[in-house]
Amino acid sequence: MTVLSVNVNKIAVLRNSRGGSGPDVVEAARICLDAGAHGITVHPRPDARHIRADDVGALAGLTRARGVEFNLEGNPFAPPRPGYPGFIALCEQARPAQATLVPDGDGQLTSDHGFDFHRDGARLRPLVARLQDLGCRVSLFANAHVEPDAAAVEAAADTGADRIELYTGPYADALAAGSAASMLARFGEIARRAQAAGLGVNAGHDLSQANLGAFLQAVPGTLEVSIGHALISEALHDGLAATVRGYLAILARTGEGPMGSSTRR
Repeated sequence: MTVLSVNVNKIAVLRNSRGGSGPDVVEAARICLDAGAHGITVHPRPDARHIRADDVGALAGLTRARGVEFNLEGNPFAPPRPGYPGFIALCEQARPAQATLVPDGDGQLTSDHGFDFHRDGARLRPLVARLQDLGCRVSLFANAHVEPDAAAVEAAADTGADRIELYTGPYADALAAGSAASMLARFGEIARRAQAAGLGVNAGHDLSQANLGAFLQAVPGTLEVSIGHALISEALHDGLAATVRGYLAILARTGEGPMGSSTRR
């Protein structure tokens, strides 16, 4: 069965926009796990725009106590800076079950491409080995929206990584435009090549309730999906009505009527 790892970055974005501690990232992760999620994903960036180093430690403790996967994403080539010790150092501290390496830069709004394994393979190989020595399963973010490249898959496998994570943003865009068939065929082919090379297949980016089912049918054997932005967006919409009703119930209990007027006689 494909497992779900919930990315809680967006909870941290909301917290950081106001300052303070709310909404609480760890509490949000706990709610996701209580609902049955199989793990938690975060992608701490050097600029600390959402998840911070202290969040990583707290979430590592939560997932370890629950016996579920903690998936830490990041660019292993990004240099350390104040507040960000570097991705490998974070993994040394948190010991996540899975480390997902992503080639994103500081200026990117979100991760939007995978590694060029022909170019980056030699640099990745020692980092993959170091992370595996820490006990991490290693997954590499990979493009699959171009023509399937058998040599690229072999280069990914040659790094020693355990899995690749297929970057699914182009599939989500194609499905929204009503032209997903050829894109799904490409994803299915690259997944088969990866599996034949001994790599497990994960997937993530812009997957949602609207497009996840079709993707999994076209890419059988997907081990894990990491979903954050869409899941949090859907939860906001699905939960707004219940939350508004909760506030109205408080007002009713304290005697407040419409427009704040008192209902007392």
